[in-house]
Amino acid sequence: MAHPVVHFEIAGANGEGLVAFYRDLFGWKIQPSGPDYWLVTTEEGGIGGGLMQTRDEMPAYVTVYVSTDDLEDSLRRVGELGGETVVPPMEIPGVGKFAMVRDPGGNMIGLFDE
Repeated sequence: MAHPVVHFEIAGANGEGLVAFYRDLFGWKIQPSGPDYWLVTTEEGGIGGGLMQTRDEMPAYVTVYVSTDDLEDSLRRVGELGGETVVPPMEIPGVGKFAMVRDPGGNMIGLFDE
């Protein structure tokens, strides 16, 4: 796969509840990583991810982040192919940058560039 899925995110109104649910259900190792966000440690045979508490009227969601070598070019291509940018590029200090897009079917995915 040229651009693999590199991260997943599960978000809902009760972040602490999500942490307890996934920790207890699957034995995931989960660490706090800032306000209302927790990182799920990468384990053998899987990818790391995050759990997030949503804010205000934001709905619960599950999404994946796909690796890209050129975030701006990928966002241009999203538009050309009938998708739309929902969250413009944002820097994650010391990690990389990401953006969120909606595909033509209405699905939200993240793009990630180290």
